[in-house]
Amino acid sequence: MTASAPRVLVIDDEAQIRRFLDIGLRAEGYQVLQAATAEEGLALAATQSPDLVILDIGLPDREGHEVLAELRQWSQVPVLMLSVRDSEAQKVRALDNGANDYVTKPFGVQELMARLRVLLRSRVAATTAPDAAPRYDDGRLVVDQLRREVTLDGEPVALTRKEYAVLAMLLRHAGRVVSQQQLLREVWGATHVQDTHYLRIVIGRLRQKLDDDPGEPRWLKTEPGVGYRFLARDET
Repeated sequence: MTASAPRVLVIDDEAQIRRFLDIGLRAEGYQVLQAATAEEGLALAATQSPDLVILDIGLPDREGHEVLAELRQWSQVPVLMLSVRDSEAQKVRALDNGANDYVTKPFGVQELMARLRVLLRSRVAATTAPDAAPRYDDGRLVVDQLRREVTLDGEPVALTRKEYAVLAMLLRHAGRVVSQQQLLREVWGATHVQDTHYLRIVIGRLRQKLDDDPGEPRWLKTEPGVGYRFLARDET
C-alpha cells in the first residue's frame, strides 16, 4: 500500500458490511478506515483526513443525517450515503444536506466502486484546477460554459436559458446525483422547489435536442424519484 493511495472511511455498524467493503476497497488499492458508530466515525474524519466517506444512515448512536450535517460544518469531503431505506424522501434529504451520492443496500460492488472513482476524480479536479475554464468535450457533445455554447457532432444546439442552466448544473456535478429540489432551487428559485413538472419538461427538451435516449442514456440519466445525473465518461 502506498502513502498516496486514497483513504476511504467506512462508517457502518454492520460488521459484515464493513468487512465486505474493506476487502473490496483494498482490492482496488484504497486505504480503509472503519468505524462502527457515529462518534467514532466523526473522530476518525477529524483526525485521519479521509479522501472519501461511506456513511450508513442507520447508526446505533446517531442518525447518519445528523453525522452528515455535523461533518459539513467543517469538511467538504465527498460523502456517499448507504442505506436500506429506499424512499424518495430519504434520498432527497441526504442529497440536499450535502451528500454527494446515495446507494441503497444491497448494492453491487462494481457500481459502488465506479461511483467512488467518480467522486474521487471530482475532488481531485476541484482541488487541482479550480480556475480552469469549464469546458466539456467528449468528442460528440461540447459544452463551453465560458461562452455558454453547446454543440453536438459539430453542430450548434440552441438551448433556452432554463435548458442551458439545468445542463450546466448537472455537468458541474458530473457523475453525482443532483436532486430535483436542488435543480429547481438553483434554476427556478426557492419558491419553485415543488414544481417538478417544470423540470421534467426541460429535461425532456434537453434529451430531444441532444438526441439522448432516456432508455439508454448517453448523458442524462434519471434517478427515479430523486433527481438526475450527468453520466461520467466511464459510466457510459
